[in-house]
Amino acid sequence: MQLPFQLPIIDIGPYLDPTQSSSQERAVVSTALHDACVEYGFFYLDISKYVDPSEPEELTRLAREFFFLPQEEKDIISIANQDNARGYQRLKENVTNGKADNHEGIDFYRPVENPDKLKPLWGENQWPSAPGTFRQKYEQWIEKMKKLGIVVMEAMADGLGLADDDWKELRAQVDDSFWVMRVIGYPPLPNDYDGFSCGAHKDYGCLTLLYADPTRSALQVFLPKSDFSVAEVDGLPNENGSEEGVWINADPIPGCIVCNIGEMWEIWTNGLYKSTLHRVIHRGSNYRCVPRTLQDRFRYLVTFSHHRVSIPFFFEPNFNANVEPLAGVLARTGHAKVYGSVIYGDFLLGKVGSNFTQDGTRSRY
Repeated sequence: MQLPFQLPIIDIGPYLDPTQSSSQERAVVSTALHDACVEYGFFYLDISKYVDPSEPEELTRLAREFFFLPQEEKDIISIANQDNARGYQRLKENVTNGKADNHEGIDFYRPVENPDKLKPLWGENQWPSAPGTFRQKYEQWIEKMKKLGIVVMEAMADGLGLADDDWKELRAQVDDSFWVMRVIGYPPLPNDYDGFSCGAHKDYGCLTLLYADPTRSALQVFLPKSDFSVAEVDGLPNENGSEEGVWINADPIPGCIVCNIGEMWEIWTNGLYKSTLHRVIHRGSNYRCVPRTLQDRFRYLVTFSHHRVSIPFFFEPNFNANVEPLAGVLARTGHAKVYGSVIYGDFLLGKVGSNFTQDGTRSRY
């Protein structure tokens, strides 16, 4: 069951260059962000003034080239070679809610000092050697998303009415973000598949900045609503079956990315903002032509891909950030403090540590 509803679209442009915008224009943005975070936890960000459309389109093309390499070539950068987090995971290696997810992907994390692949999350990133420009283009994207993350954080701080000192305190918790980027390929779900492309989950951290190819009816967001039952809407896992609501599609919009908030924002706002369940169900054939660079290893110049490609960038707190309800939020709402403090790195390790199945495969992050 679907509602005739679309998540709000928010133009972040006035915050990208405050010298070219008025305080009134920025206030419109910050208020819209606040309302979206309170109501949905999900929204579209119009970044057309920040990103040329050709940039993410090139990232998508490079991702498809990688996913269409022979399996043995992709396995060269398997997560098993590092800290079991950084690198490539085969189709169905990720597990959500006890079921294998029908996708493959590459995970990258913020580089660390003194990497140690025997220490959880402390290994080295593994970059594909082919396609040849993969690393260069994706590292450029990482830098753009890191900057965008700070910009969105500032706008959200304004939406909360935080004083300058409160914003500086919050910024100090994300100024060395322990970011994560995933490059994910989703083949169509088989008709008899017992699971999802990516099962229903909430994000752990701060902000998710998601670019995805134009595939529609794949990313779905859960909106609690008393008039509808989860049992009526296509298979939310049983552990959430008592919650009422509906799933809506969050289809790609040109010039926009999808943004959602994670559990750290729940803590900072003492529950005012809440992380939202979402999932991926990709059933379409989604064939499209993908040009390839001519290399000896490739027999074809053109490939037809049924993969949906998504590139989520997780803008997270610093690894050692002490995350707790913000004093400015408590003062504004007048509510008692109901969330305790967490060290983000410890929180993350606890989540990742519990996300292994008995056979050692890793759940999503």
